[in-house]
Amino acid sequence: MYEEPISILNSSEVFPDNAAGREIASLPARCLNEGCSWTGSIKQYETQHEGRCEFERITCEACNTTILLSEKDRHSERECEARTLNCKYCKMTFNFKDIKAHDEICLKFPLQCKDCGKKKIPREKFNDHIKSCAKSKAACPFSEVGCKFVTENGKLGDHEHSSTMEHLRLLLHMVLSMARTQATDATAIADEWQEDSGLGLYRAPEEGATAGICAVASVHSVSLEKKVTALENIVCVLNREVERSSVTLEAFAHQHRLDQEKIESLAVKVTQLERTVGIRDLQLLETEQLVRELQLCTYDGIFVWKIDNFSRRRQEAVAGRTPAMFSPAFYSSKYGYKMCLRLYFNGDGTGRGTHLSLFFVVMRGKYDALLKWPFSQKVTLMLLDQNNREHIIDAFRPDVTSSSFQQPISEMNIASGCPLFCPLAKLAGKSPYLKDDTIFIKAIVDLTGL
Repeated sequence: MYEEPISILNSSEVFPDNAAGREIASLPARCLNEGCSWTGSIKQYETQHEGRCEFERITCEACNTTILLSEKDRHSERECEARTLNCKYCKMTFNFKDIKAHDEICLKFPLQCKDCGKKKIPREKFNDHIKSCAKSKAACPFSEVGCKFVTENGKLGDHEHSSTMEHLRLLLHMVLSMARTQATDATAIADEWQEDSGLGLYRAPEEGATAGICAVASVHSVSLEKKVTALENIVCVLNREVERSSVTLEAFAHQHRLDQEKIESLAVKVTQLERTVGIRDLQLLETEQLVRELQLCTYDGIFVWKIDNFSRRRQEAVAGRTPAMFSPAFYSSKYGYKMCLRLYFNGDGTGRGTHLSLFFVVMRGKYDALLKWPFSQKVTLMLLDQNNREHIIDAFRPDVTSSSFQQPISEMNIASGCPLFCPLAKLAGKSPYLKDDTIFIKAIVDLTGL
């Protein structure tokens, strides 16, 4: 009799050997997945690599295909034959392998009309579109009576309107043809009466022949009634089409009137908006001009005028397009005289063509009623040497009898100053007065006695 060996170990006394466990965990290991070069310890494999290796092969739960773990997401989204997709047209859910077959019957699937080229027509509305498509070919409604005209749906109305007489002739021909056919059949039946050859007398057809004649006549009568019914149906269809076309035409005319009224109303609004925008533009220009003047304005009788693009401005002056230019206004004090300068780039009067001519202008200000008139302050005009060596200076004291220095009654008085202010030759070549195509002019009003 076999006796089971008795273990000398007591299970209650067994305990894990942590030291051995650590020693085993530190043993070197490598990944067995084909293509993976990972190496490390057993502990690192269990905690960092196992179940995460990109080269581990797994089975797709949907299609049972073996794939790499790294390709799981791409396979599920793009490759799996058993993946589910929503039809992007009707939003119904299908397996990938069935989606192409569904596209062939999907009511929302977009189709393109080959006649008019319109795209994205749902399949459920495609037949309605074909019937109403202005470019789709259709036979004339009178094709049953012989009209062979085929044209676009949108032009059938024109054809019916222009071919009314032709359609009536076709109907007349059909009716006459039916009448002739019936008469011919009746004559053929009558000719069946047989002549008695011996006596030269005619005898009536037998009783069976009479019944045959009646039967044939009855058949032709039914045929004629069917054709008449078909014609009546055609006429009814035409009447309905005429009524529908009349209603549609009236609706279009009404809509056209509404559209015209709306267009006229919008045109009036556009005109008003254009006028408003024009006014705003003018206001904006005035505001910008005022801002520029305020930025450049001085209130101590000293004004420095920077003039850029000198060459272009002089060319325009020589050509006679813009002979002169006004400076921004400046003041002797906040509530004092308002003044500006006027420069002729190609000279004026005795200095034309040879000199820069610079003039001083007294302008109408808001506080002129509080000031002493005529204007009598000494004025000094300077063309600045940009090397700060030798400025060109001219000064004058106003002629108090001249209208140029009386209290202005218009926007500005007549300019007065120096027609021979600076020879143009001094601005040629590498002139210290002209750098970067820019000159600087300075005006100083002596404020003594104010």
